[in-house]
Amino acid sequence: MPRLILPDQTRTPDGEVRRVGVEMEMAGLELPVMAQAVKDLFGGHIDSKSPFEIHVLETRHGTFAVELDASLLKNHEYRPYLAQVGIDLDAMDDQRAFDAILARLAANVVPSEVVAPPIPITALEDMDALRDRLRRDGAKGTRAALVYAFGAQFNVEVADLDAAYLRDVLRAYVLLHDRLTERGVVDVSRKISPYIRAFPGGYVRLLLDEAYTPDLTGLIRDYLLHNPTRNRPLDMLPLFAHLERDMVMRAPVETHLIKPRPTFHYRLPNSQIDEPDWSLAKPWNDWIMVEKLAADKDRLREHARAYLEKPGEVVGRMVDEWMEMLGTWLKR
Repeated sequence: MPRLILPDQTRTPDGEVRRVGVEMEMAGLELPVMAQAVKDLFGGHIDSKSPFEIHVLETRHGTFAVELDASLLKNHEYRPYLAQVGIDLDAMDDQRAFDAILARLAANVVPSEVVAPPIPITALEDMDALRDRLRRDGAKGTRAALVYAFGAQFNVEVADLDAAYLRDVLRAYVLLHDRLTERGVVDVSRKISPYIRAFPGGYVRLLLDEAYTPDLTGLIRDYLLHNPTRNRPLDMLPLFAHLERDMVMRAPVETHLIKPRPTFHYRLPNSQIDEPDWSLAKPWNDWIMVEKLAADKDRLREHARAYLEKPGEVVGRMVDEWMEMLGTWLKR
């Protein structure tokens, strides 16, 4: 397995070690089994909220959530639909019994998810240990069935809040997007699902223009104009809502789902949790490539200029050469 690489910038603007939140979707495991895996590795105690949601409290990293990833179930939003066909679940025992049945049925098509609290990036190996434990317990990933449009996510705390830094991370990501997607080998179920869509060409061209030097307000405004959705592989809405909450909440985006926080919300192409030769190091080190390209101003400028002026295959070769060189370093 490749090792997990730390970014060059390991501290936040306040001088604290940067943190990362990890979310992993899967099938094949009941929620109590997933919660027990968390407790076995990190301590704490289990608090079962419902058949759809379990918390593992007071672990050495904080509170973990293990849940079925469907608000329709967790929030009982299905009740009005049942009422329309004459089913009323007023009795608490009836509600619990019905929830238990739904949880068993939904587990076949609705992803189960473990949501870790933000942990120091220096402790990311603990999350990979959890990934391996869940794999050994029988977790299934994206490729186990056609309907499994599962993913995984990193919420990477930013190293800076400066507009130029955030713009350059976005620039680096869009330049590397195609190659990172190919390395992740996006499953067909993820391709046809609505949960992840590439940045539109007009926004990419604006972003890569050398003359594009917006202040923070301009950067956020342009992002919202071109990306009125959470469904981007690098979703900036949580970060931008942290910086300019009112501005984001006035935009035509899924505001009820946005959790403001100073992080890059990086959506991984697949959840390959059941594959023995896969680990979190692979997508994490891909993210490190993004940060490294963003910090290499000369190379970033060269690649951006080539993207705008030269055929795509030329840019692809440039990116390939750079990723091959950096990839060799990452494997040392």
